[in-house]
Amino acid sequence: MKKNQIQAKNNKFLPRAIPLPLNNEIEHLLETFQENSGVSVSEDDKSVYVEAALPGISPEEIEMSYDRGMLSIKADKKEETSDKKKKFYRKAHKSFFYQVAVPRTFDETKTPEAICKNGILKIVFAKRKTTPIKKG
Repeated sequence: MKKNQIQAKNNKFLPRAIPLPLNNEIEHLLETFQENSGVSVSEDDKSVYVEAALPGISPEEIEMSYDRGMLSIKADKKEETSDKKKKFYRKAHKSFFYQVAVPRTFDETKTPEAICKNGILKIVFAKRKTTPIKKG
């Protein structure tokens, strides 16, 4: 399929060649996946916001990278607990990986602000200042 056959619709890329009923079904599945994926992207006039669920992860255990419009968030935590008196041993491993497209309306010269609180990582990208086009 050629690149020019892909259209953007509600931040989702769907091929134009797919018949409409199937296209609607794919869109519904993508919306359901986005709702249940643990990551969301939104924007207003001043900023682009990315929020990711990372329960039980501390800020030091989070790695983020940005490349060609894609933000990658990775977190990994291993825990081992033991009590010889109670004959107790527990080993746990939590791992998260999110990759999401970020709208290119943000100012790439400014460092995004990242805040991790109560298991939610919130990244704020400041938007570029746009100058209105003068008519006449």
